[in-house]
Amino acid sequence: MKTGKNIEGYSDPTASAAMATVYRGECEADRRTYDLMKVLKYIIRLAGFELINRIQIKDIKTGRTYK
Repeated sequence: MKTGKNIEGYSDPTASAAMATVYRGECEADRRTYDLMKVLKYIIRLAGFELINRIQIKDIKTGRTYK
């Protein structure tokens, strides 16, 4: 659906718009996760600790997990 066409090759603007919305939502969630991890690591260092294992979190809204 990258080109805005369906599998038969016809233009499908409705599906393209829907997929663009989903993609923007995923990008926004990825950005929030990146920012959160950065802040958590900063707080850990600031408190005088060292992170020795990965942090795993789950987005409540999407259900997606991040490591």
